[in-house]
Amino acid sequence: MFQIGNTLISEEILENDFVCNLNACKGACCVDGDSGAPLEDHETEILVDIFTDVKPFLRKEGVAAIEEQGAFVKGYDGEWETPLVNNSECAYVIFDNNIAKCGLEEAYNQGKTTWKKPISCHMYPVRIREYSEFIGVNYHKWEICDPACALGVELKVPIYKFVKDALIRKFGQKWYSELEEVAKEYLK
Repeated sequence: MFQIGNTLISEEILENDFVCNLNACKGACCVDGDSGAPLEDHETEILVDIFTDVKPFLRKEGVAAIEEQGAFVKGYDGEWETPLVNNSECAYVIFDNNIAKCGLEEAYNQGKTTWKKPISCHMYPVRIREYSEFIGVNYHKWEICDPACALGVELKVPIYKFVKDALIRKFGQKWYSELEEVAKEYLK
C-alpha cells in the first residue's frame, strides 16, 4: 500500500493489467452478481433527477424495476446501489448485439445528460472504500474479467492507466499526477 493525501492505494492497481474486452465478456459485470452497482450518496440524487431523461434509453424491464423499487436501493450491506431486474442485471443495463452496456452512459453519449454513470462503474475494476480517516483504493478481481486481464497484458495497460479518466473524475488531476509519479518509481 502507498498513500496519496487521504487515500491508501493498493499496489495491485499498478502491478496488474486490464482492458475491458466486451466482445469476450459481453458486459457480464452489469448482469452478474447479487447486487447493483455501488452508489455514492450524491449519486442517488442524480439518478432521481435524470430519470426522465434516461428513461427512453432503458429497457422496459429496467424502467419497471426502477418505477417499482426506486432509482436506487439500499443493498444488503447497508450501502446505496442501483436496483436490479429479477435479482440479476442492473436496471440501467441495455443490450447492444447481446452485449450489456449502460443506459446511463448511452444517454450521456447522446447529450441527454451531463452525468456519465456511477463512479463505481466508471472506475471498475478499481473499488473504493471510505473509512473515517482514509479512502481505500483497491483492485477488485473477478473471474468474469479474466478476458480483460488477458487483453490488458497483451496491450501492456496497467489498471491505473485503464481507469485514468475515472480516477481523475474521482480524485482530481493533481492526485492522478502523483499516482503516475508513484507508479514510475514503484515499477522501476
